[in-house]
Amino acid sequence: MEPIRPKVHGKARLFQNPILELLTLSSPYVIWGMYIPITTGLLYYSIAGLGLSLPVVGGMFVAALFTWTLAEYLLHRFVFHWVDERPWVKRFHYLVHGVHHEYPSDPHHLFMPPLPSLIIASAFGGLFYLLMGRYGVPFLAGFIVGYLLYSSTHYLMHRVKNPPTRLLKRLWRHHHLHHFKSPDRAFGVSSPFWDWVFGTLPEEKGKVSL
Repeated sequence: MEPIRPKVHGKARLFQNPILELLTLSSPYVIWGMYIPITTGLLYYSIAGLGLSLPVVGGMFVAALFTWTLAEYLLHRFVFHWVDERPWVKRFHYLVHGVHHEYPSDPHHLFMPPLPSLIIASAFGGLFYLLMGRYGVPFLAGFIVGYLLYSSTHYLMHRVKNPPTRLLKRLWRHHHLHHFKSPDRAFGVSSPFWDWVFGTLPEEKGKVSL
């Protein structure tokens, strides 16, 4: 599959049908507005409805935040960058992630659209409940917050050109290396930790525009 050449400016269009195209658009306000009540409800239900103690809920929440960073890496590397010459795989790759590599600054495709986001969150919620029972409820809340922090960081990476701290500048650079120099490396967005663990850290040589 040919590498996708990024267009620094411009906005993508995925479907000619205006209704389908509308369903592909998103924004941080929509996603945060959708998930804050959901995560708040999950945490409240964990304590008031399931009888879990506050330390247990907090522990599951923090564990899920860390687990999200691994899920983020694995999804980005093995699902979003799934490479295959079959036409339907090419189309799948473009819809879920290729469009972002072609139009990295398009603000309407930096967050996952609400409908597929809810479907995937529900699937993860079912998996967590199957594996952990009632403990899966606060775990799901933490997992969703991990996703929100990741998505917001990713959004800022493409919308804010001058990160305010040296640490954030290194994180910005790590992700821009993925986009503009090493698309087969630097899969971690919110942290380079799993790139270090799995040996996919990018080479730091050369200039990358932030």
